[in-house]
Amino acid sequence: MFVDGEAVAEIGAGLSVLVGVAEEDGEGDAIRLADKVAHLRIFENEHGKFDLSLLDTGGDALVVSQFTLIADTAKGNRPSFSRAAPPKRAQPLYEAFCETLAGFGVRVETGIFGERMQLELVNDGPVTIILDS
Repeated sequence: MFVDGEAVAEIGAGLSVLVGVAEEDGEGDAIRLADKVAHLRIFENEHGKFDLSLLDTGGDALVVSQFTLIADTAKGNRPSFSRAAPPKRAQPLYEAFCETLAGFGVRVETGIFGERMQLELVNDGPVTIILDS
């Protein structure tokens, strides 16, 4: 991940996790989602079945704050971000998510909260999952 052309974070095998914080989210939501991410069985076992978690594989997590995930596109063609938590409220919840995930033993790398970041991703497989508290 790059900010202003400078590398600020990098992981090996694992997950890229985009985190959007909504106005109604709380610390409990951040903790529950971190637990879910750590334990979600989305990596293949030796038989090609989804049976292994991030913890089982020893994978890393690149966690990126992404308020645009909270976009409401129900009306018109311009997304509304009014449901997204303001930065002063979102950042502590984003950090709680990261700290909880790291507490499970996952190596967590992050970008810089609130900055424009360039993310390079190698998606090894057809798995993209949306989790909501």
